[in-house]
Amino acid sequence: MSSQAEKNIGLALILNVCFASIELIGGLLTNSFSISSDSIHDFGDCIYILISWLLEKKSTQKPNQFYTYGYQKFSVLGGLINSGLLIFGASLIFIGAIKRFFAPKIINYNGVLFLALIGLFFKGIAAYKTFRGEKINEKSVGLHLLEDVLSWLVVLITSIAMKIFDLPILDPILSVFITCFIFFNACKNIKKIFNIFLDKAPENITPNQIKKILLEDKNILDVHHIHLWTDGVNNFATLHIIISDDADRNQIIKIKQTAHKKLLEAKINHATLEFEFQNEYCDENKCDKLKNENLSMQ
Repeated sequence: MSSQAEKNIGLALILNVCFASIELIGGLLTNSFSISSDSIHDFGDCIYILISWLLEKKSTQKPNQFYTYGYQKFSVLGGLINSGLLIFGASLIFIGAIKRFFAPKIINYNGVLFLALIGLFFKGIAAYKTFRGEKINEKSVGLHLLEDVLSWLVVLITSIAMKIFDLPILDPILSVFITCFIFFNACKNIKKIFNIFLDKAPENITPNQIKKILLEDKNILDVHHIHLWTDGVNNFATLHIIISDDADRNQIIKIKQTAHKKLLEAKINHATLEFEFQNEYCDENKCDKLKNENLSMQ
């Protein structure tokens, strides 16, 4: 899976570099600020994709005594850096587009239309190859490229409208639209990244859901002290499972195996389970208080 992800991201990088170069030249020849500005965005994408490709290789390294959970968060760090750069670049483009509202220039509509078709072709292939991948790093690149495909579709439609109605002001309007689109999605990415760094529970997984799933096993009396977090790829959990005082070794093994299976089905890739007997004291005072409250309610 990782090898295929590297190949797909590498292909997306090559296609993006080729198109960004064509786009920059085409933007200058057609005198389109929206095309030229988007080429800057695409070169920024090339840096993002290159970092994603390098971090894809890095993230596959096995855990060691220094990085006991592995290297997956290196990819998350790269996303934070590149999202920040995208926001900075989008701000500069926005300022340039505003200036063009007061001094619109003649644009080669045929050239813009031609570049839009090329953009849909290059971006479409890159988005298709990466968005179908299995790894989250690969999918994030694919999602970014899919956004570019939609952006170029807007360029195509608008270039046709400009050709028919001869309204140069549509070009800076389009540029503002693309800039806002980039800014909005970069901010969403940063929000997700901060959630990961701050160890927020994975999306669509809550402690109550985990507890409900595990309590389906009648041998489990209660589940508490549940902690959930993610590295952007894998989901992790630690929790305490209370069992009967007379549970024997074979029962505990069976309970543990069943619990791990249920957690895996709930998208928890790695779980650390601590078993407590019904009348066992928990070292954590708060934990022991919660345990007694929950047991007294049964």
